[in-house]
Amino acid sequence: MNRNESLAYLVSHLNLDLQNELDSRLKYYQIDIKLWPVLFALWQEEGISQTELSRRCDVANYTMTRLLDQLQGLGLIVRHQEEDNRRTFLIYLTDQAKAMEQDLIREAERVNERFLEKLDEQERAMLMALLNKINHRE
Repeated sequence: MNRNESLAYLVSHLNLDLQNELDSRLKYYQIDIKLWPVLFALWQEEGISQTELSRRCDVANYTMTRLLDQLQGLGLIVRHQEEDNRRTFLIYLTDQAKAMEQDLIREAERVNERFLEKLDEQERAMLMALLNKINHRE
């Protein structure tokens, strides 16, 4: 097998390029690429527990703690202790993080567009469907 027939090679190479491109755009907003999945998940639904957020972002709970510490230090999230369980904290976005959503989503869309520009509309839809199918998210 050569590298152009290796799914792992092709996906890994594409992932690295995508992350580098998005990271360079996020730096303008003083956001690190590691924080992107957490913000993206919270824009979709805030007020979830750290454990649930870890699951949605596919990171270990101790890693999520560090990411949330960074986001809190930037003034982008707050943690609220759950009334029934003092060990559980629910994560909420600050107004500052909410205000950044449209700009950062637009940057991510520009990255998508740059990488998908060689594909027509049907090819784009097929690629997304296949990736979701492989990732068991369909």
